[in-house]
Amino acid sequence: MAERTKISVVIPVYNEVATIGRVIERVLDCGFDPEILVVDDASTDGTAKFLREFSHPQVRCFFHSVNRGKGAALRMGFAAAKNPYVFVQDADLEYDPRDYAAMIGPLLDGRADMVYGSRFLSGPHRVMFFWHYVANRAVTLLSDMISDLNLTDMETGMKGFVREKLMTLKLNANRFTFEPEITAKAARARWRIYEVPVSYSGRTYEEGKKIGLRDALTAVCAILYYRFFD
Repeated sequence: MAERTKISVVIPVYNEVATIGRVIERVLDCGFDPEILVVDDASTDGTAKFLREFSHPQVRCFFHSVNRGKGAALRMGFAAAKNPYVFVQDADLEYDPRDYAAMIGPLLDGRADMVYGSRFLSGPHRVMFFWHYVANRAVTLLSDMISDLNLTDMETGMKGFVREKLMTLKLNANRFTFEPEITAKAARARWRIYEVPVSYSGRTYEEGKKIGLRDALTAVCAILYYRFFD
């Protein structure tokens, strides 16, 4: 069944030349029939060159001429997706595409419109920064209070959708504020949302991790904006 299930996997990428090839390989080997849509956000480290020279019948690559952010890259990928189920995959090896198998269940049987892959349930994860963990949980708590959800990991980079539902949302966030935006708008639209545990192999900042505490503060502002002003 899994091998016949068609999914679209959107990979936003910025300066990940060391990992993007392996991420694509892992998605191709995820156990499903994936259409892969890689959106390069004006990388400067050779990622764009690698993708322009990369060729595979299941992979399509798109390119921003200027850096616009993760949210803008995802919107481009969503618009190009053709299959009934859409997954978001980061380009840095922190999330494992084999976890799609756990996430797709509620989408396939019609229980869910959207599934979050949580790093904070029972999945194995690399032990990392305490304050990064605290910031993630605090941002998720505020989001839950505002949206009346009970998520454990709003900021997760691994999310799955029913494409038909995804295309009904009007998304505008360009950068990492994509996460609070789609959560707020899905809650407002009364989507059926599920959460499943996924594994997580977090990176250090020396290894290339980009998001930090400043992004957590930006997420707080975005949560308030999408609740009271959007």
